[in-house]
Amino acid sequence: MSIGVHNIGQGCVTCLDHDEHYILTFPNGYGRQVNSLIDIFIFNAMSILTVPWIELGGECSISCSKTGYNASIVFHTKPFYGGKKHRVTAEIFSPNDKKPFCSIEGEWNGVMYAKYSTGENAVFIDTKKMPTIKKKVRKLEDQDDFESRCLWKDVTYNLK
Repeated sequence: MSIGVHNIGQGCVTCLDHDEHYILTFPNGYGRQVNSLIDIFIFNAMSILTVPWIELGGECSISCSKTGYNASIVFHTKPFYGGKKHRVTAEIFSPNDKKPFCSIEGEWNGVMYAKYSTGENAVFIDTKKMPTIKKKVRKLEDQDDFESRCLWKDVTYNLK
């Protein structure tokens, strides 16, 4: 009662203000439905489903060749029994250092906390308080045939 997507390849994010280029890898994605043996028995006996959710899992990395800084990120999947959804941990490293100067933990869709090597603790980010920024996308007629929105326009139309 779930589906998994194994993301391969890497992405590049450029910060124009600092002329920095970051190479990053992606976590796996999961669509979950049944989350316990009880749900399986209920599903089989009474055809009642649990509320589905999206989950990220696996290891990722981010690195900047200009500065030498890099990060190792782990998206934790919810254990079969107990545990929380959407957990993430990360370690951020200075160039040529083997020990992180910052460790992060929390929920990727909520609050993440930073613990620095100095002993200082702070909120790293609270995604619930972040403003929503509308995507800037070229009009369909200005896109090439194999650009994502143009390629998938019929599927999107029919899903809507």
